[in-house]
Amino acid sequence: MKSLATTSFLCALLLFGVLLPFSSNAQLDPSFYNNTCPNVSSIVRDVIRNVSKTDTRMLASLVRLHFHECFVQGCDASVLLNTTDTIVTEQDAFPNINSLRGLDVVNKIKTAVESVCPNTVSCADILALAAELSSTLSQGPDWKVPLGRRGSLTANQTLANQNLPAPFNSLDQLKAAFAKQGLNTTDLVALSGAHTFGKAHCSLFVSQLYNFCNTNNLHPIHLTTTNQFLSFRSVFRLPLTNLLTISNA
Repeated sequence: MKSLATTSFLCALLLFGVLLPFSSNAQLDPSFYNNTCPNVSSIVRDVIRNVSKTDTRMLASLVRLHFHECFVQGCDASVLLNTTDTIVTEQDAFPNINSLRGLDVVNKIKTAVESVCPNTVSCADILALAAELSSTLSQGPDWKVPLGRRGSLTANQTLANQNLPAPFNSLDQLKAAFAKQGLNTTDLVALSGAHTFGKAHCSLFVSQLYNFCNTNNLHPIHLTTTNQFLSFRSVFRLPLTNLLTISNA
C-alpha cells in the first residue's frame, strides 16, 4: 500500500502547488501541456508499454480504471485517494474492491512524469492519457485526449456504489446509468466495447451460458462462441467454475 499512498500524496502536492490557481471554467485542450510538458504522452506510453510486456492484462485494466473513476465525480482522479480521517476511498466500493487494477502503474507513470516535468501534470490527466494509450497499444481506437483537468481533494464511495454499472444490470438500468452521466445509448454501446479485451470471471456471466433469463437456454447471440468455448473445455476436461475467459487478449 505504500506505493498507492505515494500516488495520492503526489496528486495532493500537485493540487496545492499547481492546479488550484487555474479557473474551474478553463476549457480542456489536447495541447494543454505543449509548452510545460511536451513529452508527457511519450512518457506515459513508455511506462505502459514496459508494464504490458509482463502483464498483458494491464492495458484493459487501465481502461477500466479510467471508466470507474469518471463515473463517480467526473474524471478527477478521486479513485486514487486512499482512506484518511476525512476520506473514505472509492477503491473499497463494491464494484472496485479486489478488482481495481493499475493503481501501482499510475504511481510509476506519475513518478516518471514528475522526474521530467515536476508539479505540472495532474493525476486526472495521467489517467485519461493512460486509458487512450492503453487502447492504442492494444491495437484499438485512438482519440485526442483533452487535457488540463484538476485532481479531486475528495472521494465518494457511496456515489461509486450508486453510479457504477453492475454486470447484472438490465438494459434499461444501464441506459439510465449512462444517461445520468450525460451519455446516450450509442455511448453505452461504444464504451461497452471495452469489454472485448482483458479478462472476466466466469461467475459474472455463467448464468447466460446455461440459463438466460431463466429459460434454461443460451442467448442466441452467444451460441456460436459459447459452443466453441464449451468444446475447448470438454477437450481439456476443465471445470467451468475454475476458468477465466480472455476475449481478444
